[in-house]
Amino acid sequence: MYISEKEKNALTAIVQKIENELKLIQFIKPYLFVNRTILKNPPKKMKKIIVASAFVLGTLNAIAQITNVEEKFDLPTILSESSGAIFFNDRLISHNDSGNENKLYELDTISGLVTRTVTVTNATNIDWEDIAQDDSSIYIGDIGNNSGNRTDLKIYKINKNDYLNSTNITSEIINFSYADQVDFTANPNNTEWDAEALISFDANNLILFTKNWVDEITKAYSIPKSSGTYTVDSSPTPLAEAGLITGATYNPSTEKVYLVGYNSLIPLVWVSENFTNNDIFSGTNTKTSLTSLGFEQTEAITHIGANRYFMTSETFNIRGVSDTGKLISFTTDDILLSIVDQDFSKVSLYPNPVKDVLFIEGLEFISVEIYDAKSTLVYRGYDQKINLSKLNKGFYLVKINLKDHTSIVKKIIKE
Repeated sequence: MYISEKEKNALTAIVQKIENELKLIQFIKPYLFVNRTILKNPPKKMKKIIVASAFVLGTLNAIAQITNVEEKFDLPTILSESSGAIFFNDRLISHNDSGNENKLYELDTISGLVTRTVTVTNATNIDWEDIAQDDSSIYIGDIGNNSGNRTDLKIYKINKNDYLNSTNITSEIINFSYADQVDFTANPNNTEWDAEALISFDANNLILFTKNWVDEITKAYSIPKSSGTYTVDSSPTPLAEAGLITGATYNPSTEKVYLVGYNSLIPLVWVSENFTNNDIFSGTNTKTSLTSLGFEQTEAITHIGANRYFMTSETFNIRGVSDTGKLISFTTDDILLSIVDQDFSKVSLYPNPVKDVLFIEGLEFISVEIYDAKSTLVYRGYDQKINLSKLNKGFYLVKINLKDHTSIVKKIIKE
């Protein structure tokens, strides 16, 4: 194909521009954190960076990859039927599914040991299938419905302070039913009304995703977070050829939903992004089959920062094929999507540079997260006094999560 000199020059200019913008992204990437709050009055220099980088951010985001898939260890026997997971208080919290105890188990992701067990005293584990969280609450989805005939679907809502302070807690209850289900005839493992995936989406809503045994078309249903009884409608856009969806997590740092499941026991991950409001499948949906894991009955997924995820699988024995449940991890290279409103006058971090202990003063906050230059979460806690003595020397970003669901980000230097 003939290319004119004018076209060659144009292509050269485009390549040069992309190369320059990629260099710019490498410079600003450590300073980018996502929140639904956009920087209201960015400095002029930062405005130029945001404008110049917008195209490249979108491009890099579109080709994000799932990498470093790793089986970390076999789950302990007490979690052989792990079916949901969140990461809270520096522990993975999980539960078992149908017919098991009404308990949450804290798993140390380094040692593989269960370090704490919490009983939800007013709950029954008919079929707990997923767990989600927001800043103040934990939500347990008693949503499993393998035969499609349940009329007692519910979500247990637990106050996080209660969870931290006691091993026997009570919950609020959110009851719901599907507006479009009219037939409650029992059809074991042949129903479209099963569900095993639940996320906390925004301040007011959870979103449930169905596990469709009939045609593998997954629907999404928004459910209010307040206790009560609701009839819920599906979102306009379903996900076709989804496979059997068994878990989900919403990562606010990237505004992406990750769903996990399997097809013929081959694990798969769906990534949904660029959607409109709570119509999760209205944007781009990308499936990755994790064939390197072999046969795994993957059941749960949770995010650990912007680019790291944990999954759990369940022990199974199907027609002579068997395996034990596992903790599995993977990483992504997702790009953080927006700039946090950084009002530096509200908060003081000192000393900076810091050698051992960092102090935070000036405002009340919910939690603190610290990330290294690769956007890896290295600390999460709730105290104003933080021991950083074990961190390596270098630059870190401190994300302070406020009660109004906004965040402040500051840079520190560890000596």
